[in-house]
Amino acid sequence: MNLARFPRVRLGHLPTPLEPMERLSKHLGGPNLWIKRDDCTGLASGGNKTRKLEFLMADALEQGADTVITQGATQSNHARQTAAATAKLGLACHILLENRTGSDDPSYVHNGNVLLDQLHGASIAKRPAGADMQAEMEKLAEALRGQGRKPYVIPGGGSNPVGALGYVNASLELLNQSVDMGLRVDHLVHATGSAGTQAGLVTGLKALNSQIPVLGIGVRAPKDKQEENVFVLAERTSTHLGLDGVVRREDVVANCDYVGEGYGIPTDSMVEAVKLLAQQEGILLDPVYSGKGFAGLLDLIGKGHFDKNDNVVFLHTGGSVALFGYPDIYGLPGYQA
Repeated sequence: MNLARFPRVRLGHLPTPLEPMERLSKHLGGPNLWIKRDDCTGLASGGNKTRKLEFLMADALEQGADTVITQGATQSNHARQTAAATAKLGLACHILLENRTGSDDPSYVHNGNVLLDQLHGASIAKRPAGADMQAEMEKLAEALRGQGRKPYVIPGGGSNPVGALGYVNASLELLNQSVDMGLRVDHLVHATGSAGTQAGLVTGLKALNSQIPVLGIGVRAPKDKQEENVFVLAERTSTHLGLDGVVRREDVVANCDYVGEGYGIPTDSMVEAVKLLAQQEGILLDPVYSGKGFAGLLDLIGKGHFDKNDNVVFLHTGGSVALFGYPDIYGLPGYQA
């Protein structure tokens, strides 16, 4: 599995740390919890999309693009990191933001990731919930071509076979770290949404015969749809790597019991998970992805899903900037003189 065959630009601070969460593990009475800090990738405050963008941006440059178009929900971590990557590489950036939650709260629509999108110089246009975002991007790309531009279109989350290579590479990185540390990883858990992170991890870990099961905690789609999305992308990624058939349908597992009312809509368990990790380990989750993913992990621990002596790694996909888009959900006391 030679990833050096594929063009790549270095955007992230890699490898990211793999750290024990000793205080939280003790608080919960086991299992042994670890965290893979992909919130520390460095690009515009970090996050998992940086790994994908290393391959996507290289592909854009190789194709002679001068403009990047992408899309996401209002508080999209992917949009923020794409805007930062294009700024670093001197490309124009156009972002389409879908109002999936229906919120018109000023903090949500102007703060957090949206603020950083604009600081990095990206142009932003909004679309209503349910819009065909791929079609909207293609329409914009066609208009830009008519102006003599050379646009490169990136799907939401950077989730295509090129972007998924970032998490094939992350699987190799994780295995190398675990070997160096003498750590037997029994489970890998993360938040799964647009499918690219999980598809890359499953493909890479299967290709490396790691025997590490991956559990995606869904933040958007029902279980059957989420698993099918991941499996289809894993198959396409495997083909891109020349490894057809390395991933089987049973290798893709998602638990989508923690989505709540919908994508980006807060849940009580997410809020408690964010507060618990912040107060036990000094680590910030985000309210859309990693917060719900960690809430699912905590609930499964409480239900005895893992053995007490298991080593469980939570892959932190980043996004704490989005906390500022939801300032009123945490039930925190105000400033006291």
